[in-house]
Order: sequence, then structure tokens, then C-alpha cells
Amino acid sequence: MKIGIIGYGYWGTNLVRNFSVQDGCQLAVVADSRTERLDIIKKNYPSVRTTTNADDVFNDTTIDAVVIATPVFTHFELAKKALEHDKHVLVEKPITSSSAEAQTLIDLSVKKNKVLMVDHTFLYTGAVQKMKQLVDSGDIGKVNYFDSTRINLGLFQQDVNVLWDLAPHDISILTYLINEKPVSINATGISHTKNEIENIAYMTVNFQSDLVAHFNCSWSSPVKIRMTLVGGDKKMIVFNDMEPTEKVKVYDTGYSVKTMEEKQRLLIDYRAGDIFIPKLQTSEALSLMAKDFISAITKGTKPVSDCYLGLEVVKILEGAQKSIKQKGKEILL
Repeated sequence: MKIGIIGYGYWGTNLVRNFSVQDGCQLAVVADSRTERLDIIKKNYPSVRTTTNADDVFNDTTIDAVVIATPVFTHFELAKKALEHDKHVLVEKPITSSSAEAQTLIDLSVKKNKVLMVDHTFLYTGAVQKMKQLVDSGDIGKVNYFDSTRINLGLFQQDVNVLWDLAPHDISILTYLINEKPVSINATGISHTKNEIENIAYMTVNFQSDLVAHFNCSWSSPVKIRMTLVGGDKKMIVFNDMEPTEKVKVYDTGYSVKTMEEKQRLLIDYRAGDIFIPKLQTSEALSLMAKDFISAITKGTKPVSDCYLGLEVVKILEGAQKSIKQKGKEILL
């Protein structure tokens, strides 16, 4: 199976590195409009063809699959062209700039019987895989809340706000862990650069049950924090991606409502037990993602990060954008 990659920027370099060593595929061509980037390919991967024109990849009938690692606003047109030329497609997150575009790509992939997958790499990390096991096994009980903080200083984007830039990671984790679709979104944000692109934003995702999810994203923080809390009614998970080794901790901590007295006073019984630090698989997430894409094509397996999960992520981002522009109004999904 021959693969072509479009885009050799920051993330494209990682994709090239991983697909160039995967069993079951051959990295045949890399496209980028910048000749200086292609010079690096020629030096480091002399057997890989290069081109400044993405159409060369689409028109090559020997190419079976295309990986797209370009800015978000280009995803739809490039992925659509690839599918129309009967290529399987892996596209960087988020899948598109709108849910309508994502649905169009999904419909086309079904019509063409081609794999359409989104690179939500975090889903393949040992940390998130372990969290999925803990949630699915019922070990932490019924999930009551999901709380995510992803903040740092920079990089300010020119085309999308901070939610579209940072939140897809955590929204994909939420969508992967929780088998319930949200019903509405509230979001607020502000642009301190006066270009109407929010650099700080807060989003709340509401569910039909009493589950609530909250996201805090910022390009304007003096410290870098990557932390997610998942609270169950039995145990609670802390995922700190800044930790070098002990990224996931499970707290045998919780509370229960004992009784309701005459004056409507709640009596809460608190429990603080042991902290468990599970062992995590250490394989590179991006390599596992590449293997998943190849397996979906060659064996027909269902990808962890499929196009339907990608669509749900965009729907949430879209709702958040509408809510921000309407000063935090609740947007029904």
C-alpha cells in the first residue's frame, strides 16, 4: 500500500517519520508548497518523491491513501479531492471547519467505500487508553463530571480561536470516554488582540443526564498546564500530561449523601482512600495511530479515531463558536 502525505510542517514531520517505518505501507510521496521543506525530505528520505503540487498526489493512481497535515481551512477541499480520486484519507484534527463539511466528507467516503479517519492522536496514548478501561469497566462508577484545563503562553493562531486550536484534544477524549451525546453548549471567550479571534475561552458541555463537562483554554497563561479530571461516583481520575511518567492517578475518593433533615440540610459523608498509579503502555501514540489507519484499510477494522468521532468534535466546536458570539447563550445541538 502506497501513501502520500500533504503538508510537511511541524506535525507533518512527525507523520512522515512514523509512516516511513510502518509495516504494510510505503511512504511514496510528500507534497508541500515550500521547496525548502521538500529539500529536507530529499536529504532525510531520499527514496521518497517530492512535489509542490498536491494534485500530483491525487492524480497518481499508484497512491492508495493520502494523509493531510495542512491548516484547518484547507482540510475540506483536500480531503474531498482525495476521496474523489478514490484514495483513503487520514486528516489532521479537526476534520473540517464545519459540521456540514465533515458530513459531506463522510457521505463521500461511504459512497466511495474508503476509510476516512481523523488524527486525534491523544486517543492512542497509554494515558487515555487506561482512562477508557477504567470508565468502561465501571471501576470509577458513574461519571459525573469531566474537567479539562489546557493553557499556555502562545502560539497565537491567525485563522482559528483558542478553542479550535486547543480544545479538539480534550473534546476528542470526552467523546471517546463518554457514551452519551451532549445536548447543548455554553461558551464565553475574549480577544485581547482585537482581531475577534479569542485567545481565552471557557466552554461547558451539557448532557441530558447530570453529567457536565468543562473546558478552560488559553494562549495567555504564564504557565503550561495540561490536566483533565474525570469524576466518578466511586473513584476519580487525574490525568496530568505534564507529568513525565505518572500521568494518570486514580483516587479512591468521593462522597455520598447520607440523609435529608427537616430543614433541607444535606448531610454529606466524605471518603478519602488510597491513590492508585496504573502502569501505562509506552508506545508512541502517533505510531499506534498510523497502525490503526493501515489496519482500517487493509483489514477493515474500525478506527479508534474514526470520522464520526471527528464529526462530533466539530459539532461541539461549532456550538461553542456560536455561543461565544452570543455572549454565552446556550446553543442546542
